[in-house]
Amino acid sequence: MFHPRRTLRTLLLPLAAGLALTALPAQTAQAASTLTNAGFEADGAGTATPAGWSEYGDTGASYVEAGGHSGGYRLTQYSSAAYKVETYQYLSGLTNGNYRLTAWVRSGGGQNSAYLALKNCGGTEQRTDLPVSSSGWIHLVVPVTVTGNQCTISINSDANAGNWINVDDLTFTSGSATGLSAKGSDISSLAKSEALGGVYKTSSGTTGDALAILKSAGMNYARLKVWVNPADGYNNKTRVLAMAKRIKAQGMKLLVDFHYSDTWADPGAQTKPAAWAGHSYSQLKTDVYNHTYDVLNALKAQGTTADMVQVGNEINGGMLWSEGSTDNWSQLAGLLNSGYDAVKAVSSSTTVALHLAKGGDLSGTRWWFDNAVSNGVKFDAIGLSYYGYWHGPLSDFQTTLDDAAARYGKPVFLAETAYPFRLDSDDSLVNQIDTTGELVSGYPATTAGQSAWLRDVMNVVEAVPNGRGLGVFYWEATWTAVTGNGWDPADATSGNGWENQALFGFDDKALPAMSQFGHR
Repeated sequence: MFHPRRTLRTLLLPLAAGLALTALPAQTAQAASTLTNAGFEADGAGTATPAGWSEYGDTGASYVEAGGHSGGYRLTQYSSAAYKVETYQYLSGLTNGNYRLTAWVRSGGGQNSAYLALKNCGGTEQRTDLPVSSSGWIHLVVPVTVTGNQCTISINSDANAGNWINVDDLTFTSGSATGLSAKGSDISSLAKSEALGGVYKTSSGTTGDALAILKSAGMNYARLKVWVNPADGYNNKTRVLAMAKRIKAQGMKLLVDFHYSDTWADPGAQTKPAAWAGHSYSQLKTDVYNHTYDVLNALKAQGTTADMVQVGNEINGGMLWSEGSTDNWSQLAGLLNSGYDAVKAVSSSTTVALHLAKGGDLSGTRWWFDNAVSNGVKFDAIGLSYYGYWHGPLSDFQTTLDDAAARYGKPVFLAETAYPFRLDSDDSLVNQIDTTGELVSGYPATTAGQSAWLRDVMNVVEAVPNGRGLGVFYWEATWTAVTGNGWDPADATSGNGWENQALFGFDDKALPAMSQFGHR
C-alpha cells in the first residue's frame, strides 16, 4: 500500500495547521556541513523527528515509516486531517559554489503544495514540486548556488486530509546546475493556422506573434516537421524555410523533424512519399540523402541552419515501409545513416536525433536502440515521445529515459508531450482526450493540471544523471481550432482533435503552462 495510514499522530492542534512554514529560523536547526541520516535509516518506524533533522508546523504529520526506496525506511508526511509541515536540515560551513540536492520521492497528490526546497543559501530559494506518483519512485534534482556558506534542505507539505508524500535517499553535493538547454514546442501547424485567420494573444489578451509570445514565456527552440509533398502545400520545404526565418529572427533554435512521407509518420504509419513509391531500397537511400540535404542546405543558405534534426518521426517500427521496417534492420540502418550523413554534410555541428514513441517502454526502447547500435546506426541524441495518458506512469518514463542516457551514452530529450486544459471541443471533431477516465491520476483537465504536468515532466528530464537531460518539446502549442486547419492535409473539412491540449486557450490567450518554460 502506498497510502500511509496512522493510528497515532493524526489529531493535530488547530493552531498548528495555520503556521507559516517560511518563518523557520535557521539557527534552531542542527548545523553540519554534510547531510545527516539522508536515507532515514537511523531510526525505527514511527519516529516523529528523524535523527539529524528538525520539524516545524504540524510535527505529528511527519515521521519515519518502513518501506524505503533503497533501505528499510523512508520519510512520510501524512495526516488524516489537513496539515502543514516542514522537515528540514541546516548545513553550515559549506564552500560557496554550485550544489545539487537529489531525492527519491512519491506522492499521492492533492496537496496545496508539496515540494523540496533549498533556502537560506545566499540567494533565491529554489523549489522543485513533487510529481504525482503513487507507486513508482521518482528521482528529482534541485540545483542551487551557495553564496553564504550555508543552506537549509527542506521537505514541505501544505496538504489536505489524507494527502501523503514519501521522501528517501537524499544527497547534497557540489556540482554545476546544468538545467535544460532545449525548451521548445512543435509549431508545425502555425503557418496554416495564421493563413486561415488563427489569432494568438498574450495571457492578458493582447494580440501578437505566436512565436514572440512563446519566446517571451521562456522557449528557446521550435520544432518543424517536414513532409515531402503534402496535399495542402504546408509543412513542405518552402513553408519550412519561411517559418525558419521567423524562428531565427526571434533568437530561437530550430529542430527539423523529417517524416519522410507526404503525411503523418508514426508507429502506426510510415508510408513512403508518392514520388518514391516504386523505388528500390538503393534508390530510397539516395532519396533520403537528397531530400535531407536539399532541405537543410536551403536552410543553411538563407542563414537559418538547423540546430537539431530528427531523422524520422516516431520510428519504433522503422520508416519508409516496407523496405525500412524493423523486420530488416540492416536496410533500416542504411536509410538512417543516409539521413545522418546528409545532415553532417550540410553542418557537422547539427545534432542528429533518433525519435521513438512510447517513452515509458523500457524493454521496447532497449530493443530498438540495441539493434540500432549493433547495426552501426549513427546518432547524437535520443528523443522519446511521452504522453502520460498512453505511455504509462511518470516513473516508467524516468526509468526509460535514464536508462537510455546511461546505456547509450547520449543526451536524451522529451521530443513530444501534451496535456489537456479542458475536455470539451472547440470544433466538431471529438478530441483525442475528452473524458476524465482518460486522464493521468492527479492531473485534472484544467489549466493548473496542464501546468503541473508540464512542470513535472520537465523536472524528470532535468534529473537525468550526468547532465544528459537535454530538454523538452511540447507538441503543437499553437494548434488551436481554426476552420480548415484539421489533421488531414487532403481534407479541408477535417477537424483538430488536439485543440484542448494546445498552450493557447479557446479564447486564444496564452495559458499558464507556457510559463513553465521560463522556470528552467
